[in-house]
Order: sequence, then C-alpha cells, then structure tokens
Amino acid sequence: MIKEHFGSRLDGVIHTLFPFLFKRSINPDLLTVTGALVSLLAAVAFAAGHYRLGGCVLLAGGFFDLVDGVVARHFGISTTFGGFLDSTLDRFVDVVVLLGIVIHLSSVGQLGHALLAALVLTSSVLTSYAKARAELHVPQLEGGIFERGERIGLLAAGAILNWMVPVLWLLAAGTTLTAIQRVVAAHREMTILDAAAVAGAGEEVS
Repeated sequence: MIKEHFGSRLDGVIHTLFPFLFKRSINPDLLTVTGALVSLLAAVAFAAGHYRLGGCVLLAGGFFDLVDGVVARHFGISTTFGGFLDSTLDRFVDVVVLLGIVIHLSSVGQLGHALLAALVLTSSVLTSYAKARAELHVPQLEGGIFERGERIGLLAAGAILNWMVPVLWLLAAGTTLTAIQRVVAAHREMTILDAAAVAGAGEEVS
C-alpha cells in the first residue's frame, strides 16, 4: 500500500532528505547488493536473539533498498538486470530475515511462535511469487494490504519495540490475506484475458 499511495512522491522526498546520493553517479546495483548484505547481518542478529540490534540493522538495509531505484532513475542508468537483481535480492532478504527469527524462536523452545514465523515466511514468499507469476501475463498486478515495505517496516518495529510476537500474528494474518487478494486479482485479470482470446479466435474463424 505504501508504494501504491506514495510511490510517485518518494523520489522527491528522497532527493530532499538525502541530496548527497545525487552529487555523483553511484552504481545502483552496488546499493542493492549492499542493502542485501546489511539485511543479512540483521538476520544473523535475529538468529542470535538480538532483536533490537536486528531491527535497527534491518532498517539500515531497507534504506539501501529504498534508494537504489531512485538513484538509477535520477542518473538514467536503470537496467533490466538491475530490476531483476533488486527483485531477486528482495526475496533473499525476506527469507533470511524471517529464517533468523525462526532459528532463534526454535532455539529458545518457542516452537509455536517459530511455526508462526515460518507461516509469515511462507506467505511472504507466496505473495511475492503470485505477483511475479501473474505479471508474466498481465501488465501489472496491484492489490494487497501488506506489500514488502509494510512487512519489513513492521518486522523492524516489532524487533525494536519488543513486540515481535504480536507483529508476527499481524503479519501472518496480513500476508495470508494479501496472498489471497493477489490470487483473486490474478484470476479476475486472467479470466478477462482468456475471454478476449476466445472472442478473438471466434472472429478469426468467422
């Protein structure tokens, strides 16, 4: 929802808040990889049970993920591979961060909460996959209350404020609902495509 409502304004905000990023050309792929490596450190902190540290480091990794595309657009150096790399490393971060939480919760005997975190991990991956797979057929698939920005932000907030378990419950519900919303949206759009294809075939026969 953040990107859907504020995406067009984020570039201007980032230019205003972080002008040093635009003084000279920076390789956006380097920013993407740096963000993923920083987030990997957050996952390690989570696995060790250092939630507040992990939350702060996760926000730092999210900063790089937020600005890489803005930098690429500013300098006119957006590439197809850059988009692929960004999307791929986003999935990597989603998995390792939640896996770190699963590892810690399992290690301290909180198996129920570990399963809850595993559900969030599964639903998060399914949400992202549903969008990527659908967009092989439809131009853009919108919808869902918990996109990646919301998920990462809530995880970081839950870690820093020591509200991890309530946040995991919220994420479990939100990511599951988002996955369902995207499947429903994909069904709607693909049904329209199939109907148009059948109509087009009928016109060609006649």
